[in-house]
Amino acid sequence: MPRSYPPEFRRKVLDLVASGRKVAEVARLLGISDQTIYVWRRQHLIDTGQLPGTNSSDQSELAAARKRIAELETELAIHRRAAELLGEVTSPKGGSRPSA
Repeated sequence: MPRSYPPEFRRKVLDLVASGRKVAEVARLLGISDQTIYVWRRQHLIDTGQLPGTNSSDQSELAAARKRIAELETELAIHRRAAELLGEVTSPKGGSRPSA
């Protein structure tokens, strides 16, 4: 699992790079990967509108939505299995009215 760094640390690293220090030098000095700094820099450019892409807040919302969808899908599977075990037949649409 990737290591998580606090936003303040990321900001300071990006400030060092923006001040003219080389990415490799900053990475070696702080014991982090060059690629990590490049990813942070790219995301910063996206967040500030300098590059097209999904900004950080949208990524957070998408992650939360995906998590909620997974929870709902699990809950639905449990309900379907329970209905199966109880011998009930459920409509995939969930409607209770007979079709015409």
